[in-house]
Amino acid sequence: MQLEKKDIRALSKDQLRDFFVSQGDKSFRGNQVYEWLWGKSAHKFEDMTNLSKSTRELLEKNFVINFIKVDKMQQSEDGTVKNAVRLHDGLLVESVLIPTETRTTACVSSQVGCSLDCNFCATAQLKRMRNLNPDEIFDQVAAIDKESRLYHDRPLSNIVFMGMGEPLMNYNNVLSAIEKITSEEGLGMSPKRITVSTSGIPKMIRKMADDGVRFKLAVSLHSAVEETRNRIMPFSKNFPLTDLRDALQYWYQKTKSRVTYEYVVWKGINDDKKSIDALVKFCKYVPCKVNLIEYNAIGDDEFQQADDAAIDAYIKALENNDIVAKVRRSRGKDIDAACGQLANKEEA
Repeated sequence: MQLEKKDIRALSKDQLRDFFVSQGDKSFRGNQVYEWLWGKSAHKFEDMTNLSKSTRELLEKNFVINFIKVDKMQQSEDGTVKNAVRLHDGLLVESVLIPTETRTTACVSSQVGCSLDCNFCATAQLKRMRNLNPDEIFDQVAAIDKESRLYHDRPLSNIVFMGMGEPLMNYNNVLSAIEKITSEEGLGMSPKRITVSTSGIPKMIRKMADDGVRFKLAVSLHSAVEETRNRIMPFSKNFPLTDLRDALQYWYQKTKSRVTYEYVVWKGINDDKKSIDALVKFCKYVPCKVNLIEYNAIGDDEFQQADDAAIDAYIKALENNDIVAKVRRSRGKDIDAACGQLANKEEA
């Protein structure tokens, strides 16, 4: 019976070096293979041209490279690109390239489906199938970097973990992927250009602070009124706003990195003075900025984009309290690539 081949990207550099020594070869072969896997994003052993044919055959005999494939790519009228990414086991996730005049941002997924149950998000309506491996997260970024160079003639500049899934529910794999993305042996991106967005899991926010992460933190807040937040994000009943507040204060104390609050305003849900006052109060607990996000409908009549007057009232109240706020217009709506719309419609 033939043993199942191991995914070579699950091995550390030291493990690769040990493998070659165990085969009677030089340990530096492991360094060469590691560079091909992470620095050059090689998807086939035969592409590793500075290795001998016998070495490539040895790798082929013992390992596989479970790389992703861009199953379908869609381009929006505004230049946004959405990738339907096929994983090695046939499952699909989506990732997005968002261009502006000065930067290109990759919005990547961390889970197939989502662990949470936010009522306004199409991804949350999908069953969580599994966590993504570090290499599957890395591959999304590498693919978007290539598209950025091809379509916009510049490398990828920023990464946001705002695609499918709750990143902090796949903590170890997300951190391992970021380590590869920021390593000089990987993509060499600055951690300051990476933002991990969470729906607000206090225990994991504290763990990030303790682990000394260097990337930025965003929190999908959407309401600083407990009852409203629990209604639109039912999972948050387990994570009261007081616990979230304390965790964010701990985060800032440890990292000195301000928090970004992602906040959608809906008609009849959080477009009133009570909601505005609650957000202003919450923002004073820790240095922060607020992104007011345009809502992208997912076919649920309960959630409708608030009137411009409500958005203006939020902006005015925040700015009057010296809180940085901006309205973030959604991009890629015509291809269902905007915030909250990633739902694997191509799978059908």
